[in-house]
Amino acid sequence: MTYRSFLLSAFLVCAFSGSVISQDLLDMFNDSVPAQTEYTTATFKTTRLVTGQSIENPATGTLLFLLSHRFGQVNTGWYELFGLDRATMRLGFEYGINDYLAVGFGRSTYEKTYDGFLKGKVLRQSTGKRNMPLTLTLFASTSINSLKFPSPDRGNYETSRLSYCFQALVARKFSNALSLQLMPSVVHHNLVPLKKDHNDIFVIGAGGRYKFTQRMSFNAEYYYTPPSQISWTREDCFSFGFDIETGGHVFQLVCTNTQSQFEQGFLTRTAGKWTAGDIYFGFNLSRVFTIKKPKSFKE
Repeated sequence: MTYRSFLLSAFLVCAFSGSVISQDLLDMFNDSVPAQTEYTTATFKTTRLVTGQSIENPATGTLLFLLSHRFGQVNTGWYELFGLDRATMRLGFEYGINDYLAVGFGRSTYEKTYDGFLKGKVLRQSTGKRNMPLTLTLFASTSINSLKFPSPDRGNYETSRLSYCFQALVARKFSNALSLQLMPSVVHHNLVPLKKDHNDIFVIGAGGRYKFTQRMSFNAEYYYTPPSQISWTREDCFSFGFDIETGGHVFQLVCTNTQSQFEQGFLTRTAGKWTAGDIYFGFNLSRVFTIKKPKSFKE
């Protein structure tokens, strides 16, 4: 072996050994660094999927003002300008107490109803150190109908005005464009019209979002109520709409067959038929106000 061949061979051996050693050192370094948990964000644009709740909460220390507006039925024709002459609305406020818990309050013109709720995240979709395939949010609300009693001369109880709703909101963000959600629900009415009517009514809902631009998405939701629970005339609630994000606002255009904008109403008292043209056009407008500087989500 010549002197030059020896030097070339020695160089190649050293280079190969160095690369192996460097890779081993890099692997040891990576093993020593603890894996991070990456939490999924922006499964939905705002706290409402369309009419119903999404798994999202306002950020910690953030106050969300939500104006929900539904015009009258489209099939009323020109006399009422396809529903624009009649409308119901709800004014609501929601506040993020911490990374897990939010509280909300609202007042609807529909049956002059006040509602309040608590909403807490139990599980959060994540990858890395903690691998969780979905997000689970629990929702509980109380509403009170403040209409005058239709028969004031008989014995009336204030507790008869109360109703409650409990939901488990289960969602997964499959990609940057697609998110799906399931909404098993129970609604309890303290007073029902007939003895055969159930006070506890079970409802199952499903919905989702498909984002087709960075700031716009198509949303839809459907709530099915198994028959034989209630005797009054009602329809399953189906709604769809478009989310448009504009800075601090999220503007949602909505088409639905319900005028009610609180859970106990649209889950059990939706009266409109899509096939008959009982369609209510409307919108949700949300605006965020920072009350205190939010902190990053901690494990």
